[in-house]
Order: sequence, then C-alpha cells, then structure tokens
Amino acid sequence: MSERAQERLAGRRRLIKLAGASLFLTVTQRPQAASNRSLGILAVRIWPAADYTRVAIEYGAPLKYTHFMVKNPERLVVDLEGIEFNSVLESLGNKIAPDDPNIRLLRAGRYKPGVVRLVMELKGEANPQVFVLPPVGGYGYRLVLDVYPLNPPDPLLSLLDGKEARPAPVENRANSKPEARPEALAEAKPEPRAEPRAEPVSEPRPVAKRQGRPVIDRLVTITLDPGHGGEDPGATGSGGSQEKNVTLAVAKRLRAKIEAEPNMRVALTRDSDFFVPLHARVQKARRIQSDLFVSIHADAFVRPDANGSSVFVLSESGASSSAARYLAQKENAADLIGGVNIDVKDPILARTLLDLSQTATINDSLKLGKAVLGELGGINRLHKASVEQAGFAVLKAPDIPSILIETAFISNPEEEKRLNDDAYQDKMAEAILSGIKKYLAKNPPLAKSTLARLD
Repeated sequence: MSERAQERLAGRRRLIKLAGASLFLTVTQRPQAASNRSLGILAVRIWPAADYTRVAIEYGAPLKYTHFMVKNPERLVVDLEGIEFNSVLESLGNKIAPDDPNIRLLRAGRYKPGVVRLVMELKGEANPQVFVLPPVGGYGYRLVLDVYPLNPPDPLLSLLDGKEARPAPVENRANSKPEARPEALAEAKPEPRAEPRAEPVSEPRPVAKRQGRPVIDRLVTITLDPGHGGEDPGATGSGGSQEKNVTLAVAKRLRAKIEAEPNMRVALTRDSDFFVPLHARVQKARRIQSDLFVSIHADAFVRPDANGSSVFVLSESGASSSAARYLAQKENAADLIGGVNIDVKDPILARTLLDLSQTATINDSLKLGKAVLGELGGINRLHKASVEQAGFAVLKAPDIPSILIETAFISNPEEEKRLNDDAYQDKMAEAILSGIKKYLAKNPPLAKSTLARLD
C-alpha cells in the first residue's frame, strides 16, 4: 500500500471515530437532559378542609419515594429520590395557611445527594395516606399526601348543631310571615329552651293529614352536593370561570334558603374548595339519613352555543340519550381527576353502589326532578323539556331520591356571565328550593324522630 493510500485510510478511521463519538454523545446526553427536565417538581397545591387536607405534588416522570411517621410532635416524613431541590420546593413552607385545620407547617430540603426530604408537622394525631396518581387531563404525575384527622368531624353532629343551636337566617323571603320568624317566636316564648338531645328513631307512623292533604310533621334532611372541587375544577368557561366555584356559590345560597325554612335542615358534601370522592358524597348523605340528595353542576360542551338547564336522575337500563351518556361518563371521571386512593376500599359502600334494587327510589327521583325542572324553566331556557336519565355514580344511593342539576352551560359565554352573577345565582337557588317544596307537598317523607340516630 502506498504512503498516500495509508494516509487516506487513517483519515477515514479518524472520521469514523469522530462520528461514533458524536453519535454516542447524542444518544447518551439527550435522554439525560430530558430526565433532568422531567424529574423537576412542577407544582405543589394544598387544599385545606376540616374533613382532610390534601397536598398534591406534581412532577413530570415517575419517581421513587418513601414515607414514615414520627411522634412527639406528630410528623409525616416523605423522601423523594432522583429530583432536584428547586424554587417550587423551596417556597413550600409559605403555602400552609395559619388556619389549616390539620397541618402546622411543611418544609423541604436536601437530605442527601439525589434525595429531597419533606417534613410535615401536624396539628394533632392523624391518619395520613400517601399515594401516586398517573397523568390525567392537564396534570402530570401527582404524589398525594392526604392528612385525615384521627377524629374526623361527624357530619350528623354538625347537622344537628347547625339546625338546633341558632335560628336560620332569612334571606330574600318576601312571603315570610312575621309570626314565623325566629325572633317573633323568641318574643312569644321567653322561657329557656332545653338543650337538644339525641333521640332514637321511632317507628314510621301514618303521615298526618290536614283537610285531606298530607303534611310534613318532622324536619326534612336535604344533602346538597356542589360538584367537583379541589384538584378537580370541573368544566372551565371561556372567561376562566371554574365549575367548582360556581356550584359551591349556588349551593351556599340554596343552603341559606333551606335553613330559613321551619321544617328543613341541610348539609353540604363540601363547604369549601376541596375534593370529595363520588362514593364519599353518597356516604355522607346516607350517614345523616338524608331525605333528598341534590347534586349541583354547570355543564360544558364542545360547541359554545349549547345552552339551557337540565335535570338528571339515575338510570338502571342505560342513558336516555347519547348526550346524557356522555355527561355521565364525564362526571364519573371526576374521581380520576380529583384523585382517589384506590387502595382504600369500603366493601359495604361497594355493595351500596352496586345495589340495583332502586326502582322505587328512581321513581321518586323522577318526581323530584320534574318538580325542579319545571321551576328552572321559569328562569332559564331548558336544554331538554323532560328529566333525563343516565348512570351517574353520585346518584346511586339506593334509599334517597337523588337528582343532578346542570344549572347552565359554563362553556356558553352568555350563560357563563349569568352563572357568575349574584342575582342569577339567587334566582337559581330560589327555583331549586321551590321545586323541592312542590315535590315535598305531594310526597312527604315518612314520619320519624326529628333527630336522626347518632350511632
């Protein structure tokens, strides 16, 4: 081989070697850069409530974690492996509100190379749950820290205290009679009232009748369920309104109106911005032996011109329309977005949700839905002129007439504005209450003690 040929061969070998090195760098460095980006903490969101406080830590790719409890004081410690300590984690302590019912403080720091440690100091004994949610909707991976107090608030006691301890506020009740007001009653009967006392539920007795018409001779318990909440915003309007905020506002207005009624008491499945799993909403209603369950929502559709109010009840035999089926599927996906710990199972509740012996309850639900829908038609266009049916998980209490109200389409710009208007929210609450009262006038619940069983 000539000297020139040898030089050419050596040159080719150098080029091949350089090309191979370049290829190696391309293959090894790009995934590493992507890994560094994906393992950063994207956001931390905290949702405080009396029921429980949720801390949701969002990140871009799966990570390893371990957690354990420390006593005196009560602390939850979580070690996150393979992530960098960034500004999101550095500002973690500022996210805990002083009035958080369950968490005293939360801090993060570098524990050792490649490991970040979170320390959560609790305000009392608690039963924390730590689990991971896969990406869904607009969220990436989420590590969820749910802090449940060891002695959670009892919804029944809260209901009794709320009804018995103070007179219900009267709000926008033009037809109220002066003698029916709590103040007038107090003037007429100045003697001290005995403390409320729990009584066992009595056997059902015949409903009293006045001039041939049935009347309600006991407190009627109503559970209001503001849809979505916390990590689950529900639908979002073009103006940025979130369904979870609209539903809570309407529910609070409706609660005030119901509390002003002399023969009704009311409970909310949530009274602030936190997520309640669908099964837990049903469980709360059954725990307080509700007579009625009303779930409040604000619909969305792919077309912004969709409009009107709707009322839905449960169906045992399929949806009444393709739109009803679509809506039920969307609402039932709330657990995926809001985030439920699938390792926690309640076999009794599971049987409840699978109970199909609901024919009588569904018939009552249809009557309630028809009464409410008729009143909604007085303040807004109806999307459908009749009550629709579909397999909504939140309506599956086998013994409580239950309806789901779509107050309006939040995806419609005009209806979104109305849903955020105080006057319209008040009209909506008034219409729902009027429908409930019309239903009860014809279908009073069986008589029982004014106080539900405490055990």
